[in-house]
Amino acid sequence: MPNSPSDPSAAPRRITVQRKGPLLVEGPVEVELEDGSVVTSDRFRVALCTCRRSRRYPWCDTSHRDRA
Repeated sequence: MPNSPSDPSAAPRRITVQRKGPLLVEGPVEVELEDGSVVTSDRFRVALCTCRRSRRYPWCDTSHRDRA
């Protein structure tokens, strides 16, 4: 698989940390959840929820704005 995390020639992914907000990750990405299931996105950038308020977890739906 090209650009897999185990490929030493793969370019690093940039993750942007925001105070009181989601993690912005340059895509495409695969996210392994606690139960072992995997969700994917082929978008050029995704927002990962860090507050767990999102109805679309692990993707951010800006629910953190309601109480932040």
